[in-house]
Amino acid sequence: MTFRAPVDEIRFSLEEVAAVDQLKATGAFPEFTDDLTGAILEEASKLSNEVLAPLNRVGDLEHAKLKDGVVTTPTGFKDAYAKFVEGGWQGLQFRPEDGGMGLPRALGTAVLEMLQSANMAFSLGPMLTYSAIEALIAHGSDALNEAYLPKLITGEWTSSMNLTEPHAGSDVGLLTTSAEPNADGSWAVTGQKIYITWGEHDCTENIIHMVLARTPGSPAGTKGISLFLIPKIMPDGTRNALQAIGVEHKMGIHGSPTCTMDYAGAAGWMVGDENAGMKCMFTMMNSARLNVGVQGVGIAERAFQQALAYAKDRKQGRAPDMDTPAPHAIIAHPDIQRSLAMMKAKISASRAICLSCAVAADMAEFGEEEEREIWKRREDLLTPIAKAWSTDIGVEVASMGIQVHGGAGFIEETGAAQHFRDARIAPIYEGTNAIQAIDLVGRKMKMAGGAAFTELYDDIEQTIETLAASGHPDLPPLAERLQDSLDALREAVNWYKKADQADALAGATPFLTLAGEVIGGWKLCVGAVAARRRQKDKVGDPAFAAHHIALAGFFAESVLTLSPSRVDDITMGADMIDEVGFGLDD
Repeated sequence: MTFRAPVDEIRFSLEEVAAVDQLKATGAFPEFTDDLTGAILEEASKLSNEVLAPLNRVGDLEHAKLKDGVVTTPTGFKDAYAKFVEGGWQGLQFRPEDGGMGLPRALGTAVLEMLQSANMAFSLGPMLTYSAIEALIAHGSDALNEAYLPKLITGEWTSSMNLTEPHAGSDVGLLTTSAEPNADGSWAVTGQKIYITWGEHDCTENIIHMVLARTPGSPAGTKGISLFLIPKIMPDGTRNALQAIGVEHKMGIHGSPTCTMDYAGAAGWMVGDENAGMKCMFTMMNSARLNVGVQGVGIAERAFQQALAYAKDRKQGRAPDMDTPAPHAIIAHPDIQRSLAMMKAKISASRAICLSCAVAADMAEFGEEEEREIWKRREDLLTPIAKAWSTDIGVEVASMGIQVHGGAGFIEETGAAQHFRDARIAPIYEGTNAIQAIDLVGRKMKMAGGAAFTELYDDIEQTIETLAASGHPDLPPLAERLQDSLDALREAVNWYKKADQADALAGATPFLTLAGEVIGGWKLCVGAVAARRRQKDKVGDPAFAAHHIALAGFFAESVLTLSPSRVDDITMGADMIDEVGFGLDD
């Protein structure tokens, strides 16, 4: 199936919903213009459509392979990566003084969605390198950054993120990898790390590993962890004491080399202060969490496009109100139409959340001084939702795509199953979605005395007022649905103010779902307002605008109406779950 990056949809969400144009007033992006946005998105779509997408199935069938300590990526990956580097895509969102293009992170996020849609396994490599660059810019010494940033930003080198160990899982505080000081100021790092994405490969001559380890006498738990930069190839050209000793055989993303890495006294340099590794790593992880959310959007878009094409082609049964002889294309059946509408609406909602999070991150860094704290709270609030809700949507939409295919979807040759297999990892890595939910109801709900949610309420209420005052017949009903869902969100947040810890944790995951649905619905309503404005001003395709108004209406009726029942799920408490019984006292 041919993939086409949805340039018009992404640009509409970026400009009209996430309001990226407000970044122009900051003066931080002098090259950022409407024409450049269009050119960047078009060029990224060519790379995605013509270079990466054709390799998606190749990677799934061939897998990344390890032999004699050497990891080989699937056919075509190395050449495709060279084209990625040639285009300068890795540095798009970084400062010119660091070797980047000096464009907003939000535009880089939009580009990344296309790459993830086209080939998720390939795009994991650049995605982790983005995170390492951000960590070095924030925490690296001048000497480290001079030595390693330039080639990371050009993409000539890639980076990996090394947290997990075989016995630790998500509990990073249990790690045992050790770092001993060397006489020259470097450290000798020893230990094993598992599930290391693009930990070894043949696309670049050097790989820069960002590794968590313990120094001698460090405190127990996460307070005693430091971050180290460990290059595969040392500055003098010799090979460092590290190697991939395994490549995981995974459910999906077969083309991505997920490695077990062994460090045997490998030379590394500390990033940031001693025992401040988690602070440094969180810079990487927050970047990666948003980008993993974008993976959810991207894989959902790929699954949707394939399902839509199949529904138009596959003929089966008699559809209502059709004058032509049966069998009819299954897209004429209302149930298939509903499935496709749900897929499209949730993709659009999750895309808007991710791009809005990226805009908030840019504004938190470059906006007016007095507004930066507000924008930072919005970024912090949206990050766990972008990661968790969007990756849940990726799995849901990919599963629906299989269903649209019927039995053919369960057959590997159609390719629909690959999207589901690839999507399923995203709710797990970079902090499971349950961890994101706990973060949301814990730190994010309480920060600045709950200001992040109060500010969110105010913004949603402004949209409700705009909808209610509209002369378009389809917009005032959206105001009613959005108001009801906002009331449900408020009720849940107020309950959390009094909930004990066990009850709070028991309701965390459904609360994140509610927050994602309400914010996603709000963003679709913002899109509906923008679409109505386009209609009145006679800008763009009238059918495109009408589609986005209808999409918001469908989401409001099919998803936002569930909000009150979400509150019941959130507030049921831990005791009711305990009563189900799992032999915890045995």
